[in-house]
Amino acid sequence: MVRVRDAGHADEAAIFGAHAAIARDPDLIGAAAAEIEGRGMDAVSAIVEAAAGVARRLAGLEDELLRGRATDVLDVGERLARRLAGLPVDVTLREAAVIVGDDLSPSLTATLPRDLILGIALEGSSPTAHAAILARAYGIPAVVGAAGLLAAVRAAGPGAEIAIDGATGEVVVQPSAADRDRFDRLSTLASTARARDLGEATAPARTTDGTEVALLANIGSPDECGRAIALGARGIGLFRTEFMFLERAVPPSEEEQAAAYRRVVEAFPGLPVTIRLLDIGGDKPIPYLPLPKEENPFLGVRALRLAERHPELFLTQLRACYRAATAGPVRVMAPMVADAIDVGVLLELAEEARAGVVRQGLEPGPVELGVMLEIPSAVLTAPAYFGQLGFASLGTNDLLQYTLAVDRGNPALERYRDSMHPGLLRLVRIAVEAAERANLSLSVCGEMAGDPVAVLALVGLGIRSLSMSATSLAAVRRAIRGADVAQLTGEAQAACFDRSAADARARFTRLVPGAAV
Repeated sequence: MVRVRDAGHADEAAIFGAHAAIARDPDLIGAAAAEIEGRGMDAVSAIVEAAAGVARRLAGLEDELLRGRATDVLDVGERLARRLAGLPVDVTLREAAVIVGDDLSPSLTATLPRDLILGIALEGSSPTAHAAILARAYGIPAVVGAAGLLAAVRAAGPGAEIAIDGATGEVVVQPSAADRDRFDRLSTLASTARARDLGEATAPARTTDGTEVALLANIGSPDECGRAIALGARGIGLFRTEFMFLERAVPPSEEEQAAAYRRVVEAFPGLPVTIRLLDIGGDKPIPYLPLPKEENPFLGVRALRLAERHPELFLTQLRACYRAATAGPVRVMAPMVADAIDVGVLLELAEEARAGVVRQGLEPGPVELGVMLEIPSAVLTAPAYFGQLGFASLGTNDLLQYTLAVDRGNPALERYRDSMHPGLLRLVRIAVEAAERANLSLSVCGEMAGDPVAVLALVGLGIRSLSMSATSLAAVRRAIRGADVAQLTGEAQAACFDRSAADARARFTRLVPGAAV
């Protein structure tokens, strides 16, 4: 943990704080003790077997994030076993190499010498696994879920060459001369693109006819601010605060939260920072927050709906937001809002939290309150409550899921997962019209905002503020700078009545420079 933190990745270091908690987990310890007492196992074998059992249970869960934690449990079990056996827990590299395997434990990822890792290619794992998170933090090209990788490497034999493209997920074992030339060209193009993106970071996202669109960044921790600033973000449109609450034994204190939020606000002086209130539910078990099992936690008691049972969780977070707001503009956004009654809950909590800061003898800063529009009813009833708020943001990921009744993790439903679906575009148009009537600021912060093709439709529908992953800023900026609003408006209105998402997407694909038609 110290090694990762000292390398400048404080939030990734928290992964190993979670590992320490796993090592103390009564279920893991109890399972190991049962193996020793019941089956006469030695301690080393018992801890390995106990960890494997816990990992199997996690791997069988539907939630991708929790499935990814199975690797963490196995990692902890292996390291405990190696220590019990008196074996070294770290692995060294003698020369530069691409790391290949079925999966890679977070501890191994953190201890490998980064100057010798050319890339990581895994047959298993997932983008949300901790090994993948650490690879991204360290800037290591990585591909996960590469089917057939291990068989291909074994067939190639010792010393096999491998080429990977972390951007596209392509992996080539024993690349031909033509493959090597192609990857060399891609590497050169990627380096040129990175330099170009940094050079254009200060350019405004302004259409050819003079309409400017604000581009902001989505982040999950304060450590992501530097990259967002370097790539030209004009503020934070979505600060996902869950990272502070998950994988720990107790909730973060008001002081801890206020310090983290203040770091982000101070990183963007004078620019808006939107802090989303805690968005968790039964799909993300938290030791200090016992939640009943639900058949469908995505339609259950989650996010703001938890406030009735656990008000202090939200009051503490809101007090921290008011304290951080003394350093600059802060917006607080409530997720999982369905109607005006939910908005009333937000307003009451905010007022109570503000009063709580005053009672502490502290000065609360000005906080603008808003909601995340991710449930269709929230869009359709917006006129009933928009007048009470300062802003709203369309969370298109969940809005698409709830509108089309589609499980985002089900590969059989791929056709329904395109955000250009006319049904979703119509909801965006309804939200824009309601916001204009209420003179309320409206943005989009879902994955749709980082899709250069979909962005043109959003601009055509009247969206003038977008928040996305920092890595998407450059491509979105270029798409907007090459577009004409009058043309986009006409195409967007027509797309709302197209037969399919594919038809709607085709209208705008041809308008994006360099996009494949």
